[in-house]
Amino acid sequence: MTVEGGADPDAVDPGATASDAAATGAAGPGDSGDPDGAEADRTGGEGAGPDGAARDGAAADGAAGPDGSPAAPGEGGADEELDEDSIALRLEQLILGAERRYTPFQAARSAGVSVDRATRFWHAMGFADIGQAKALTEADVLALRRLAGLVEAGLLSEPMAIQVARSTGQTTARLADWQIDSFLEGLTEPQEPGMTRTEIAYPLVELLLPELEEFLVYVYRRQLAAATGRVIQAQDDAEMVDRRLAVGFADLVGFTRLTRRLEEEELGELVEAFETTAADLVAAHGGRLIKTLGDEVLFSADDPGTAAEIGLRLIETMANDETMPELRVGIAFGTVTTRMGDVFGTTVNLASRLTSIAPKDAVLVDGALAEELTRTGEAPVSEAEAAEAAAEAEKQGEEPPSYRFALQPMWQRPVRGLGVVEPWHLTRRG
Repeated sequence: MTVEGGADPDAVDPGATASDAAATGAAGPGDSGDPDGAEADRTGGEGAGPDGAARDGAAADGAAGPDGSPAAPGEGGADEELDEDSIALRLEQLILGAERRYTPFQAARSAGVSVDRATRFWHAMGFADIGQAKALTEADVLALRRLAGLVEAGLLSEPMAIQVARSTGQTTARLADWQIDSFLEGLTEPQEPGMTRTEIAYPLVELLLPELEEFLVYVYRRQLAAATGRVIQAQDDAEMVDRRLAVGFADLVGFTRLTRRLEEEELGELVEAFETTAADLVAAHGGRLIKTLGDEVLFSADDPGTAAEIGLRLIETMANDETMPELRVGIAFGTVTTRMGDVFGTTVNLASRLTSIAPKDAVLVDGALAEELTRTGEAPVSEAEAAEAAAEAEKQGEEPPSYRFALQPMWQRPVRGLGVVEPWHLTRRG
């Protein structure tokens, strides 16, 4: 695929070449470049398109000659490099489903929005400035038109539309990185004799793209239905933002030492195994995985008993895996502010502090969660109370209370930023 007509001659320095563009280091949509404006904007040179490659007509075909025209084979680039560029461009077109047609200015004008608004939307989606390279497609125009249309119709305010763009961009960027780094990389190894990874990737993407796209939409709709149900069940509007939740952290012990001892590949495999195991356990027992932080995961649950079960399951599962280091878990219960899929507030901070002081392979909970477990009959206040309840039940000819958990108070201690707290050691009863 070639860029249609190269760069916009009215928007770009006519003397700029592909090498000028590459020298700026400007990142395109989807790359991490300068979020406040790529260097290409300041120099007038060509920027980079959605895959971060140089975006004038010469770059589309390979190397550029002295006058900015495409170089002939052998002049400024090997045939193999030209082939790689050609396949990469074809791969981009396959994924995007359209050819590059617009500069950012042209795309904004076609969508009927100002360049300022279009830029705000693009930045929110995680796309860096690309100067005035002709790198955008009809899909980019349609996305702008949809977001702007929601604002114009009054369905979303502009700040809300920005939040939608940002949350979608951040989530899908991580998904795309994971699939390329792990999934597609694994499928293209080992390489076929005489074929590059790019050449192998094209037919694989061609086969997988429609299936993965359909699966993504399915999972999104399922998750959206679950989130909508939680919102509808909220008692009032305030509860939709500030809710009472159990929040837990699970942290691998001695991870810093592991980073010095293990090879990078081994460390990556350990982190992936930990995150995968934690995510499966949290989901299976009715919790929600908020985020993963390499050696730590953050989860939440509406019910304190659910959070307690998840914490203990994590400890038990990891303890049975000889490849895993010890784990420690801290859980707190209270009011939590939820925003863009994340959680904030004192309860979250307390759960983090409890995790940092928890013994190896142990779960510490705060007083509020311990109180909820005893109130709901899932744990006795003390072993003495449990014995009394069992004796009374036996006297009445009834079944003794069945407790899931046991709680042991620990020494009160000052916790940085939170004052004095009394942790409780949570274990499985019996």
